[in-house]
Amino acid sequence: MRVASIVRARPNFIKLAPVSKELRKEKHEEIVIHTGQHYDYEMNKIFFDEMGISEPDHHLGVGSGSQGEQTGKMLKRIEKVLMKEKPDLVLVFGDTNTTLAGGQAACKLHIRVAHIEDGLRSYDRRMRR
Repeated sequence: MRVASIVRARPNFIKLAPVSKELRKEKHEEIVIHTGQHYDYEMNKIFFDEMGISEPDHHLGVGSGSQGEQTGKMLKRIEKVLMKEKPDLVLVFGDTNTTLAGGQAACKLHIRVAHIEDGLRSYDRRMRR
């Protein structure tokens, strides 16, 4: 299976590390797409280096901006990569502009989406259903 993992910042990289390891162990082809919200070593590459995550296949260089500007740039650039790479599944992480843009781009291209989150911030266990 071809899987596109779309990430943007530290929390995503930390969630990506064990998932990526398992995908590759099971011989799935993983494409890592980094939207580029964090771009300096201490906020970005150090996690790839220390956690053994392979370098991103695509670095979109979106950088900073307002929520609308950032999400719009991501949506446009992610869509282009997904059309080129044609993954079977898109993985999005957390609750960020990258999550929204990646999920929306995949849905519009009729690609299955899986969402990985690590907690329930509302503390309302009824929401887990």
